[in-house]
Amino acid sequence: MESLELTKLAVQILDKKKADKIEAIQVRDVTILADYFVIASATNSTHVKSLADELEFALKQLGRAPERIEGYQSANWIVLDYGDVVVHVFYEETRSYYNLEKLWSDGIRLDIAGLLG
Repeated sequence: MESLELTKLAVQILDKKKADKIEAIQVRDVTILADYFVIASATNSTHVKSLADELEFALKQLGRAPERIEGYQSANWIVLDYGDVVVHVFYEETRSYYNLEKLWSDGIRLDIAGLLG
């Protein structure tokens, strides 16, 4: 599965679980960390964990397991690293504080409107 396809699947999975403010940013030309970042917000720590759990489960069903997962204990910011795609699931206040969209503003934001339900 190529990185753009994985990015789109992650967006759709998060949307189905009611994630808020989903963004997908192509960062391959500005960092070696990944090809794409997916950023999503949740309403509380339980929702953060639920989104991360569902994403991990659904992608494992398709043969993609994360290389690393960080932040699960605090559930304010969980990062699922799939190598070429890194998914950030934030509690809204934490997302506002770190403002990754501004940090990676040199990346290209994908139009994901057609992927959302």
